[in-house]
Amino acid sequence: MSFQNLGLSEPILRAVREQGYNEATPIQRQAIPAVLAGGDILAGAQTGTGKTAGFTLPILQRLSSDIRPSSPFTRRAPRTLILTPTRELAAQVEESVRTYGKYVRLASTVVYGGVGINPQIAALKRGVDILVATPGRLLDLHEQRAADLSKIEILVLDEADRMLDMGFIHDIRRILALLPKKRQNLLFSATFSDEIRALADSLLNKPASIEVARRNATVDIIEQTVHPVDRNRKTELLTKLIRDGNWFQVLVFTRTKHGANRLAESLDAKGIPSLAIHGNKSQGARTRALSEFKSAKLQVLVATDIAARGIDIDELPHVVNFDLPNIPEDYVHRIGRTGRAGAGGSAVSLVCIDERVFLRDIERLIKREIPRVVVPGFEPDPNARPEPIQTGSRGSNRPPSRGTGRGGNPARSGSGNGSGAAGSAPHGKPPARGGAPQGQRAQPARPGPLHRSGGRGR
Repeated sequence: MSFQNLGLSEPILRAVREQGYNEATPIQRQAIPAVLAGGDILAGAQTGTGKTAGFTLPILQRLSSDIRPSSPFTRRAPRTLILTPTRELAAQVEESVRTYGKYVRLASTVVYGGVGINPQIAALKRGVDILVATPGRLLDLHEQRAADLSKIEILVLDEADRMLDMGFIHDIRRILALLPKKRQNLLFSATFSDEIRALADSLLNKPASIEVARRNATVDIIEQTVHPVDRNRKTELLTKLIRDGNWFQVLVFTRTKHGANRLAESLDAKGIPSLAIHGNKSQGARTRALSEFKSAKLQVLVATDIAARGIDIDELPHVVNFDLPNIPEDYVHRIGRTGRAGAGGSAVSLVCIDERVFLRDIERLIKREIPRVVVPGFEPDPNARPEPIQTGSRGSNRPPSRGTGRGGNPARSGSGNGSGAAGSAPHGKPPARGGAPQGQRAQPARPGPLHRSGGRGR
């Protein structure tokens, strides 16, 4: 279906066409009319389906059809609030707002932790229509009386499942209490756990339900392979696979931050340009790593699950699970970064005897057995015995306990991290800029005029 048939105005359609998109994705075909109708929405969409444009386009349409005049005596308060779990995702979403809204007279800004708060306060004082935020920094700004949430008409919870995983539920409930009772609520989630259902029941009023793929489904066109290997030979095997296959733009997942650092250093020492990205890295280091990876200057990016949420690359060719995740749904999120928008891709998992339970749970979730391929010379030791896997605060294959205090929120401590997509339709295409150093901006991969009249506070 063409975007011209979805009720969008010519200025918005013009911006969409300039990004090279004509046909809407399934989530966009369903979400855009539903948002324009004004009702609440509960939407399930995997990474790479185009959900960002699915809500940014109709929000721009609704607000631009009712422009509020500015006044030198009153600050223009935000009318739309988009909450995201990570800094990179927040920056990416706000980039999409400005790219697709470049021909309408609306202002937007993004606020998140890890960077100076004063430029963000200044941007809000100048007045904005659309505010994209991580929960922790938004509460900080509200406590400083810099964020007026009394005029919010539309609330978006993007990647709500990840926000709950990161322990943001208490901050979210505090924010909800600050908003007007009468508003439109849009909840987007890749998975629908019992906690997501409970949040939806308390937040949404007779929502339209949208789900574009079967729950927790992996992308069918992704070639998935398991390479059994001994735990102490994983790095050696990965090196061989990258060299023999001449792989570039390889996104490798590890279970821990320390493991990410160690693997990136080992690969780099072997002549494979590699960097690690995780919450303990400075914002500048993470931004540089993402930029080099997207431009293919960096051959391998090693990431933890949370940090990888900021990576949005067309047709990412290779995803490697160096460590299998102990939460099966995270496997779906990981491999969903390849095979986007009809493009092929490969997802390789290096699995040792310790991870057999994790692999079993993943295969139960995706309802298929992943082919095993033993690489010659890397046959696992038949006498090896499994060892316990350290998974941070969880020693078993169980979801993490949710943090409750404000100090435990990653965006508040400056260690929060971010997602998006590409293809025949807009998918929140402009890449995440993470958080460029104060006063600077990382440049998007596909430059173009950017709309902004509400300040550039970071």
